[in-house]
Amino acid sequence: MLDVRQLQVLRSIAQEGSLAAAGRALHYSQPTITHHLSSLEAHFNARLVQRGPRGATLTELGEALLPHAEAVLERLRRAEVEVRGLAERGTRTLHIGTFPTAGALLLAPAVKRLHRQGVHISLTEGELPLLLRGLKARELDAALVFSQPGDRLDLDDDFELHPLLVDPLLLVLPQDHPCAALDRVPLGELRDTAWVGAADPHDPCDRVLAWACAQEGYEPLHAMRTDDYAVVQGLVAAGTGVALVPRLALGHPRPDLTVRPLAHPELAREISVALLRSTSAAAAQELIAALQEQAALITERWAAT
Repeated sequence: MLDVRQLQVLRSIAQEGSLAAAGRALHYSQPTITHHLSSLEAHFNARLVQRGPRGATLTELGEALLPHAEAVLERLRRAEVEVRGLAERGTRTLHIGTFPTAGALLLAPAVKRLHRQGVHISLTEGELPLLLRGLKARELDAALVFSQPGDRLDLDDDFELHPLLVDPLLLVLPQDHPCAALDRVPLGELRDTAWVGAADPHDPCDRVLAWACAQEGYEPLHAMRTDDYAVVQGLVAAGTGVALVPRLALGHPRPDLTVRPLAHPELAREISVALLRSTSAAAAQELIAALQEQAALITERWAAT
């Protein structure tokens, strides 16, 4: 059975660069450091640290073990903080990640409800790749994530997904665009049209647009790039190009724009909350219920417009 102190010693050696410095950082004697390291290496029957005259470095096997050790130690630290907070103040803590548009319309009302129920929220905001890394590193208990055509969520069995809502990807056009008169716009009709895309060419919206255009036999031409949806609307209104925008991010479109669904293929992203299965059951259920309630309100509001 692995010992937490063995993992602490491995991490400290990696950080400090020698057994002696690791001992000072952990307030362990040199024999204690050596004992824990030897026990860890005996457990794997492999050398994890290479000692030398200038210090110590991790072997390839030690480097492979290090991120797991760090994840275990971080999870234990957070467990201690959460249990102490619950014991001393009656509060529980959830570490939640969100992408910006979901944070504003989905998560914020849910946070208000959770606060009333004594759950403290630690929030991380970022784009989908950052959130997935946070989940896999066990730095987040939960995150609002999304999947879409051509993209899969790469999460293992340690996580469970709870669907919240389907967010259509809508076409935003200048009012005088020839396709603005159509109720639904076939993507094939936009073969020669310029697009306003995200600042990062690997942005999920750009990836799904590239995937959809490939089904039609062409590559989209990007004239301008920005991550600000207000700027996107301004550029489209100015005639720079058209854009694909999630409905959740569209807000109130400018009056000089036309918004249409695509006829073929229909594009949407499915927004879910991904939960680490080891998350406190009561807090997890409260989070799911709060998010599902808010998602239902948004879906009803969309249906009414």
